Order: sequence, then structure tokens, then C-alpha cells
Amino acid sequence: MSLLIYAGISLIFLGFILIVIGSIGSFLGDIFGKGNLKTDEPGTDGSKTHVRGGGIIMIGPVPIILGSDRGSLKTLIMLAIVLITIYFVFSSCYPSC
Repeated sequence: MSLLIYAGISLIFLGFILIVIGSIGSFLGDIFGKGNLKTDEPGTDGSKTHVRGGGIIMIGPVPIILGSDRGSLKTLIMLAIVLITIYFVFSSCYPSC
């Protein structure tokens, strides 16, 4: 088989393993964690916590970026540029590899 096929199978396997590890980590965090849900309401010490988040949906080389604040969006834009670059490197390699 081609090296590209082995690389693809390896990346699929790596993705599956990362999903399993993340699920187990989340499960163990829920069991052994403090169980406190962070909200914008004042805590016992009077401080407020803020939750930040975001995500990227890649449809081919086109990213759809969603974020809750400017900091998250800047980080996701940099990640999207890296992903687009990786996409073009591997897609340009495909016919010749």
C-alpha cells in the first residue's frame, strides 16, 4: 500500500484514540472533580468567573469560526490558518505522492 494510505489510517486511529482519552478524562474529571459549575454569579468569596469558548467547523479549506469573545476568536483564527495551510500542503502532495 501507498505511504499516503498508511498515513491516513494512522491519523484516523490517532483521532479515535484522542477521542477515547478525552472521554475518559472528562468522565474521571466529573467523578473526582469538585463538581463546581463555573457561572457568572458571585461565589462564596465574591469573585466572578467567566467561561470562554469557541470552535472551528472546517468544510474543505473554508473555516467557520464561532467564539464567545475576542481572545477566543483570535486563537481560533490562528488555528484555522494552520489547518488551512496543512490542508493545502497535503492536497498539493496527493497527485504526486
